[in-house]
Amino acid sequence: MTEIIVQSKNNGKQIALIENGKLIEYYEEDKEYRRREGNIYIGIVKDVIHGMQSAFVDIGTDKNSFIHLKDILPKIDETKETRQETIDIQDVVKPEQKLLVQVKKDSNEKKGARVSTHINLPGKYIALLPNTDIVTVSQKIEDKKEQKRLIQLVKENLSEGNGAVIRTSAQNKEKEIIEDIKRVEKKWNDIIQTSINPELKKSQLLYRSETILEKMLMDLADETVEKIIVNDEKLEQELEEFKKENKEYQNLKIERKNQENILDSYDIEKQIEKIQNRKIWLKCGGFITIDKTEALTAIDVNTGKYTGKQGLEQTIFKVNQEATVEIAKQLRLRDIGGIIIIDYIDMQNNENKQKIQKVLEEELKKDRSKTQVEGFTKLDLMELTRKHICSHKD
Repeated sequence: MTEIIVQSKNNGKQIALIENGKLIEYYEEDKEYRRREGNIYIGIVKDVIHGMQSAFVDIGTDKNSFIHLKDILPKIDETKETRQETIDIQDVVKPEQKLLVQVKKDSNEKKGARVSTHINLPGKYIALLPNTDIVTVSQKIEDKKEQKRLIQLVKENLSEGNGAVIRTSAQNKEKEIIEDIKRVEKKWNDIIQTSINPELKKSQLLYRSETILEKMLMDLADETVEKIIVNDEKLEQELEEFKKENKEYQNLKIERKNQENILDSYDIEKQIEKIQNRKIWLKCGGFITIDKTEALTAIDVNTGKYTGKQGLEQTIFKVNQEATVEIAKQLRLRDIGGIIIIDYIDMQNNENKQKIQKVLEEELKKDRSKTQVEGFTKLDLMELTRKHICSHKD
């Protein structure tokens, strides 16, 4: 049974995705912190930095946002084309020029947001890519015949000048996809009409990205989320309205409990506390440690108390295998993004390394975030990247 628990407090919300009583995903939404990742703005170019091939753009926030030349030039399909970096950014944008941009990475205490003119407007079954002809399909849809069908369907129904990423939830859908394309394209056309208004002289927010809960419901539309439990009457009413507007969620139960701490009553608080732990013990007696730095997240695997009974290589493989399942779970649970390096216990057998990589790739398929496993490096470190589900303040 899959449930979402939303605990509202004065300072924000705690949102937990639960599967059969186990915490799978957890997020905190701070009232004081305004999430901007995914927002679309009309921005005003302020400074153009020739040496960095970049510019600073005023989007109406405390710090000016940052844009690189490659995020201004038309988007290309990098699997088919390359672009010679012979273009000077000063020939592309000028100070006080208006730019339609989307926040790709939120600001923090040190830096302003990173923005791009390459818009990605999410729907339930597709993400619209305006001003491109690129149509791609989620890597999680592995059936080649289904991939081909979906690409053809989407290309036939997209307006000229638009591309799309076909989401995993589109699998085996047809009418729903066509309706979603129309809905998202209308949203985009409304944004465009507002952006070209000649009276618009300063930076302005044109589109606010979905909340954590909205994104969760959108991503899990075709999975069996049976119930949402809340402790806030206003949120309950909003979710009931959401159900009326979206037929996919008609069987979703909304339940309100008049308790200040509903997470505790579902025995979730203890599971949340463990997310803060640096060390996570494995059932076999080994453990992993997770250390975040500004540049990357390092995960170390250790044998701990496990000695094994079938020789050194098999002992090491057993710990690495169990650690891999736990690491995939922790990446999703903690919403760890960016570059991730896993320092496995050294394996001499190349076949065992391939098995571990296969286990990692299979376990990561359960994660609704985009992940890319790069494989073992020359130093025998596993390298992968993962995209945050939600933007982080740190």
